[in-house]
This record gives sequence, structure tokens and C-alpha cells, in this order.
Amino acid sequence: MDDSLPHDLADVNDSAFEALIALLTGRRIVALTGAGCSTESGIPDYRGNGRPPARSPIQHDAFIRRADVRQRYWARATLGWEQFSRSQPNPAHQALATLESAGIVRGVITQNVDRLHHVAGSRRVIELHGALSDVVCLECHVRSDRVRLQSRLLQANPSWLDQIGLVAPDGDAELPASVVGKFRVLGCEFCDGPLMPDVVFFGGSVSQEKVTAAWALIDQADALLVVGSSLAVFSGWRFARGAAERGLPVAVVNLGPTRADDICRVHVNAKAGDVLPRFAERLVPSGRANHRSLPEN
Repeated sequence: MDDSLPHDLADVNDSAFEALIALLTGRRIVALTGAGCSTESGIPDYRGNGRPPARSPIQHDAFIRRADVRQRYWARATLGWEQFSRSQPNPAHQALATLESAGIVRGVITQNVDRLHHVAGSRRVIELHGALSDVVCLECHVRSDRVRLQSRLLQANPSWLDQIGLVAPDGDAELPASVVGKFRVLGCEFCDGPLMPDVVFFGGSVSQEKVTAAWALIDQADALLVVGSSLAVFSGWRFARGAAERGLPVAVVNLGPTRADDICRVHVNAKAGDVLPRFAERLVPSGRANHRSLPEN
């Protein structure tokens, strides 16, 4: 990486942005996205562009083992879901969908659990950490819809939405313990077993099936574009490192430093929503969003 390149987008001729264009033009791209791709949709992240998290995240193993952790999560999530579920794709999501439609982006590997890539129109999306819109029973393993569960939880906890809490990255919200303790947790409609959002919380493992699918997608690419991720979590970092080891150029669009700064060819230090729409405008000819511009392999 050329450290002489300025890492900002002060104007349209910014050299880091032009380096990004030069590096990725004519290449088949796979995008690896993180929380910074969704912060402009109103969904907060943990690290705040490299800063330590403001609170401890939900631990995967603790959620499975401890009823009090599940109560704390569902009490907060019932409140946080109201805002989280109303989030809409921002220009970064839309640009990636446009690039996929044009055949430039072959697919998206995302660490996010908000499903906004799907809403924006991306068709080939690998959700490494699952999605909050799905719920799974830890005993009978039946999957159900989060919207339906929200209705059940609000019926069991009248006036719960009168609480005031700060929305958090897990789609939940900050609430004091004295309030959490009053929340009634519901079980599975089929077996009354404990319910869990179908996501990988911190400390959990991404399924081998998803890891294999992500590598298969990268095998079809000529470059990896990291969007909105510091890559602090191994689930995403392994793909950036692996792409570089395979000889694929790695580019980064992220506000703040990343774990890949030593291996990427260019790092555009700016918001994804500012960079990707302009990137798509340059790579996708007007009116050709549905045209497959690169060979399919």
C-alpha cells in the first residue's frame, strides 16, 4: 500500500478514490461488508470506527446457557426491534446492488445481521453471522419469524414500548436491570423451548457451510473490496487475509484504520455511503445496471 496516498475524499479528484477506480476497473469483485456499511442506515456499530465498544456485547455461549442473559436480551430486543426493523438501505447498499446487477460485484459476504443488502436488491449474499429477522428454538430447532415473535412479546408485556432505551448494535436497546427483571420471556410456540435470534453472537462460530460458500465466492473473484469493517473479528479478517494470500488485490473503504491496512492496495478513509455511489457511477455505464459486463467464469 502506498502510504503517500491521502485517505480522504476532499474532492472528486482525490487520489485514493482514483486509485480505487484504477485498481478495480475490469475486475470481478467480491464485497466483504461490516457494520460501517449500515451505520448510515441508523444501525450503530460496536467499535465506532476503531474506538472500544461502549458496552460488552452479547456472548454466544452465555446466551445459550443462561436464562438471565436471554431475559436481558429479549427485554432489550423487544424495545430495540421497533427502530431496527424500520431501518432502510442507504446509498452504499444500493450501490453494491447496482454493481452486482451489472456483473461487476459477484456477491456480498456480510458480517451484518440486518438483511439490508437483500432489501437493497443484492441477490447473492452470504450472511456470516445470520440475521435478526429469523428466530430459532434451541431445543426443537424450529425456525420462526421475528415479526411474529415481536407481536407475541408485546402481548405478553403490555406497554413495554413505553420504555426508553438507546438502540444498540444487536438490534436491542440499553435498559436498566431493574426494568429488565420485569420482562416476561416467551418460549417456542411448538415446544416451549428457549428462543434465540438466528445469529452468531460474539464468541460463537460461523458455520462451516457459510465459510465454504464464502470461499467459493472469492474463488470467482479477481479482487476483494472490504466495505465498512475494521476486520477486528476473525470471521471477516480470514477472508481479507486469505484473498491476499491467493494473490487477489484487496481494497478497503472504511472510516478509520483496519486490520488489513498492511495488506490492502488502497484504503479510502471515508464513509461507505459517500464512496460507493460514486464508485458505481464510474464503473456502471448509465442505464446498464442489468447488463452482465464481465464474463461469468
